[in-house]
Amino acid sequence: MGEQMRAQAGQPGVLKGQPGVLRNKVAVITGATSGIGAATAAVFLAEGASVVIGGRRKDVGEALAAELGPRARFTAADVRVEADVEALMATAVDEFGGLDVLVNNAGVGVAKPLPLPEADYAAFLDTLAVHAGGMFLGIKHAARIMVPRGSGSIINMSSIGGHRAGWSDISYSTAKAGVHQLTRSAAVELGLRGIRVNSISPGPIPTGIFAKNAGVDADRADRTAAALEPLFVEALASHQSLRRAGRVEDVAAAALWLASDASSFVTGQDLGVDGGIAAGRPISVAVTERRLLAEAFSSLPD
Repeated sequence: MGEQMRAQAGQPGVLKGQPGVLRNKVAVITGATSGIGAATAAVFLAEGASVVIGGRRKDVGEALAAELGPRARFTAADVRVEADVEALMATAVDEFGGLDVLVNNAGVGVAKPLPLPEADYAAFLDTLAVHAGGMFLGIKHAARIMVPRGSGSIINMSSIGGHRAGWSDISYSTAKAGVHQLTRSAAVELGLRGIRVNSISPGPIPTGIFAKNAGVDADRADRTAAALEPLFVEALASHQSLRRAGRVEDVAAAALWLASDASSFVTGQDLGVDGGIAAGRPISVAVTERRLLAEAFSSLPD
């Protein structure tokens, strides 16, 4: 996995003409054992950063860190556990001397979305604990390191589901909507101390989380995620104007820009990486509907 991601990250065009834009920076990425988190780790490393990856799968995380090279470390962490999050940030300081960037990426899907009258309250709270609570803890403990230094960039991974209802389970959508306000609230406080806080809202990206939600083994789900791309293209045809599936590298490139000094005057913002979903449905859909409606009217008897 790491070798493939390094090869993709090394391709020119991530930030053209600016190789090594994260040189001498230290980053922590939660939920980094697969998908968007792992791709972001590979891109950051290719651009010169030292990276601490966090996740719950110890064997997978240690193998990935070894594959990514000497500037990568893994620390097992469940973002719902404050001591784990604190230890993750401490690894960055102990191993690399500080912390410049935090990517709050850890997340879980919903295995069995249920109609609201049947929804499980404990599962709802657990989703909030991971996505909102885990990000709060990440911001808290990253800020403790960044504030004395007077600089830093915190990036919270949100979702199109935080903007638009109907794209995900109600607990996931609620949590991701909360991420946007958490981002803005942290930005207006920490900006006074030189720390930027932004979020990214990807659209549906083929990653292992979809297969995991369906009960597929986690490792197999990660390996086979790319096979979902044709299904995503078809399913999103009436929603997304860019006619391809989003890729983890698309999101990683956005995270790289927010982590770098190229975005030094950007804070409290949400960056959509969704192929145009949030902008509105493709005009071709509306044109087709209007044509069908006109045909229906023309066929009505006088």
